[in-house]
Amino acid sequence: MVWWLIFAVFLYFACAALIVAEVFVPSGGLISICALACLGGGIAIFFHHSMIAGWIGVGIAAIMIPAVLIFSYRIFPKTRFGKSVTLTPSERRQGDAIPDTDKLKDLLGAEGVVLTPLRPVGMCDFSDRRVECVAESGYVDKGKKVKVINVESTQLTVRIIEES
Repeated sequence: MVWWLIFAVFLYFACAALIVAEVFVPSGGLISICALACLGGGIAIFFHHSMIAGWIGVGIAAIMIPAVLIFSYRIFPKTRFGKSVTLTPSERRQGDAIPDTDKLKDLLGAEGVVLTPLRPVGMCDFSDRRVECVAESGYVDKGKKVKVINVESTQLTVRIIEES
């Protein structure tokens, strides 16, 4: 009778290992199905032994599964594989200025030519300086003259200059 209980505990450990593997190996849920099968087998063995052992097994599973998932997701970004597939946040600190923001503020009121159609975002040329711009009024064709009417952070808003 003790061997069955040892086998049930082994199935619980196998379930935990499979849950960790599911976090690291994309399997489309196949590993999760195997983990659930191990968990179900372990619970069935505990209930076969006694009703109290079965409910204790269910309680342990209710604590074990979230704990293993949390542990796996916390350790994942620290692994070599996790570092290669996750995005790292930028290293900017509060108060750091975005590069070229001051140079872009100098373009307020400047006139230029649209290089690529603004739909509403595209490229404009201001005295041999190519800058990404946002059109104030939707679509602007290539070659039209525009004027910078607003600079906010790194976004320039332009308006078409009506030719007379």
